Formats: sequence, structure tokens, C-alpha cells
Amino acid sequence: MVDEKVIVNEVETRDSYRAAYVIHFLLGAGSLIPWNALITAVDYFGYLHADKHVENTFTVAYMSCSVLVLVLMMTWNTRLSYRLRMNLGFSMFIISMMVSPIIDWVWKGENNENVSYLLMVGSVVLCGLADGLVGGSLIGSAGKLPRQYMQAIFAGTASSGITISILRVTTKASLPQTTPQGMRNSAHCYFIMSSTILLSCFICCNVLYKLQLMQQHLKFQQPLYSNLTIWMVGRKIKWPTSGILIVYTVTFIAENLKSQLLQSWYPILLITVYNISDFVGKLLFYPLFSACLRRPHWLRTEVPVVALTFMLGLTNGYLTSVLMIMAPKTVHASEAELAAVFMVVFLGIGLVCGSVLGWVWLI
Repeated sequence: MVDEKVIVNEVETRDSYRAAYVIHFLLGAGSLIPWNALITAVDYFGYLHADKHVENTFTVAYMSCSVLVLVLMMTWNTRLSYRLRMNLGFSMFIISMMVSPIIDWVWKGENNENVSYLLMVGSVVLCGLADGLVGGSLIGSAGKLPRQYMQAIFAGTASSGITISILRVTTKASLPQTTPQGMRNSAHCYFIMSSTILLSCFICCNVLYKLQLMQQHLKFQQPLYSNLTIWMVGRKIKWPTSGILIVYTVTFIAENLKSQLLQSWYPILLITVYNISDFVGKLLFYPLFSACLRRPHWLRTEVPVVALTFMLGLTNGYLTSVLMIMAPKTVHASEAELAAVFMVVFLGIGLVCGSVLGWVWLI
């Protein structure tokens, strides 16, 4: 029987023009664009639903659904093909991104706050389910490829934050925010452009499937994993999974911070600073952010919080790349995909824990 590792190394040289690497980068970006688009538009959703804790609700709904799909994928990994999972996931992404503009177009800005809020939460749930499909499939597949493809995915996820931040700042600054219609129009442009990017990722996904590297890789379909196999792989990578859990628990603790100086630009500025520092690159940040929320008074200003957000993103980008690349390479080649999905599950659990802790701060 031919060793799969030998096959992987053999096909690595056939990645003409680094097409597979570039597409993995683009798909990595596309896998996080919907989440970044939703959370970076928190100023718009906060305006529409001022009495709701939008960022906390969105985070719990999105991440919980994503983790659920990822857990199912660990046992049902071959029920749906890689190509079908990716296409279905990106289609769901595009639909969820267009829900907000469609609501406004149908009701023409009329006051249906409760119904529109429920529809938006429903679109976030759909987006979370799609994230589990796309993220688990993409990272699981890359876990069996040479490590540079996993690095390409996470470089892409970091770049998606920068892309969305630039897009949000541009659309918000280019249209007047002093009127409800101006704010709605800027949000419509923002979500339509995000959907266009996702459509290009949908096309790239089908191009990737036809590349020689992926055709060779997809010949080796994995059997359904037993509970014993899942448990054994989990034990082998217990330290990387613990690390990714802690990293992302800290990452998504949502702070209920306000700024009279920056007003609606404040959350966008913080998210942009975080995304930039994440692209360039976490245990002690919880007490530091707690200090910003309480005493002393000078820590409550914008400068310390922006600095802490930069440090948070810088460490997150580095630690995520190291842990996610390391884990699949510490197990046998036949278990690499399961190990990668295992890491994504614990990443998602960390995000859910962080978002739930965000509610504790509100209480």
C-alpha cells in the first residue's frame, strides 16, 4: 500500500502557478467574510435594534450552530462530498448576507422591528450552519495537504477581517449617516459587495476541485470514524485543542463599551484595529479588559482599549496559525482530517464560551 504522505509530497510539485495555494487563501477569506460582515455592521444593527444586545445574540447563535455542524461532521464526514459541502455552504452564506437588504426592500423601511430582528437572527443561524460546513470541510481537507495550505487558509481568514473592515469604513464614510435612509443605503452596499465576494469564492471552490492536486487528494476518501477513533485522536492532540480553546474564549468576550467621542465609529474602529493586528501576527487580556470596564478612570478612555485590542489581535493571529498547522501533523496521515476538524470544533467552543462570558459582563 502506498503511503499517503508520499502521495501528498508528490502532488505538491504539481501546484502550477501556486493556484491551489492562492485559492485556499481566497476560500479561507471567504469562510470568515460572512461572520466579519455581520459583526462589523454592529453599528447598523445597533441602530435598528437599539434595545437588543445584538453582538452577543449574533455570536451565540452563529457559533453554537457552527459547532453543532462540526461535531456532526466528525462522525458523518463522508455522507456529503467535499465539493457539495463547500457549494452548499457558500450558497447559504450568500443567502444569509442578502437577508438584511431584502428585509428593507420588502418593507421599505417600515417599522417591523420584532419580525425583522427574528429574521436577522434566523439568517445568522443559517450563516453559522454554513460556517460549520465550509470551515470544517476546508480545514479538514487542508489537514491532509502540505502545511503551507493550512497557513494559506488562516492568512486568508485574517485578511477577510481587513477586507471587511475597509469595506465597512468605505461604505459608511461615502454615504451620509445623519439620516436613516443614508445609513440603510450604506449597509445595503456593504452587504451586496460582501455577497459578491462570496460569489467569487463559490466559483473558486469549483475551480479548486478541478486542480490536479485536489483530484489526487480526493481519491483517498476517509471511512466513517468510530467513537473510539475520535476519542483516540482527541487524546493525541489534547494540548493543541486546549490552547485553541483558551485563545478563542478570550478572543470573543464581547465588551459593552461606549465612546462619546467616536460614537457609532467606535465599534468599527476596534474591530478594524483587531483585524489588522490579527493579520500581522492571549491569557492575560481578560483582567486587562475588566480593568478598562471598571477602575481606574483613565483606563476607561479609548486609547488603552484600542491598544489592548491591537495586542489581542497580534497574539491571536500567531497562536492560531501555529496550533492549527501543528495539530494535523502530529497524527497519522489517515487521521489528519479528523484532527483538523477536531481543532475547529474546539475553536468554535472557545468562541461560544467567550460570547457567553460576554453576557456575564452585561449582567
